[in-house]
Amino acid sequence: MSHDDFAVEPVPGLPETPPEGERILWQGKPDWWRLSVEALSLPWVAGYFGVLAAWRFITLIDQMPLVTAFAAALPLVIMGAVVCAMLMIVGYVQARATVYTVTNRRVAMRIGAALTVTLNLPYTQIGRADYRPGKRGTGTIAFDLMGDTRLSYLVCWPHVRPWVMRRTQPALRCIPEADRIAAMISEAAETRIATPRVERATARPAMAAE
Repeated sequence: MSHDDFAVEPVPGLPETPPEGERILWQGKPDWWRLSVEALSLPWVAGYFGVLAAWRFITLIDQMPLVTAFAAALPLVIMGAVVCAMLMIVGYVQARATVYTVTNRRVAMRIGAALTVTLNLPYTQIGRADYRPGKRGTGTIAFDLMGDTRLSYLVCWPHVRPWVMRRTQPALRCIPEADRIAAMISEAAETRIATPRVERATARPAMAAE
């Protein structure tokens, strides 16, 4: 029997049905390959093992036959390939479990493969949004929150602005069509902040006639 861990969600990526007047503008996921490259440092890890293997091969080539020197360096190549494969699996699983949602009132992030949490970021609580374009049309949009809001870097990772730990900035990491989504968020936030809030006034008791 199949089991969907998110079957209880009334709307995919959201813990509850959006209230009246809120419209979903976009939903998406990170590009798993770019997430592996940028958030999990895949090229650096591959390069590290490549340098180790090359160094071992070079230091042994003048002491033994070429084939033997290559055989001595081969375990490092295999180890590097295994580690890189594991990082790619982590990147794929993280991307698959993630749903980013942009509405006309907030940005919502359902994140986490093992421990799933949903972050709701109303535009009225976002002080600044920084957009950093990436490769293959992807990009990252990080949010600097106002007030005393504090988020755990480890809980939000890798959906955060890298190395900003003192005041964690949640981020839409490695999203496709990033230029369009950044413009969409900017327009929705400006519209939301400029819209006046109308609240019901408390009725005052009538003054007694003198």
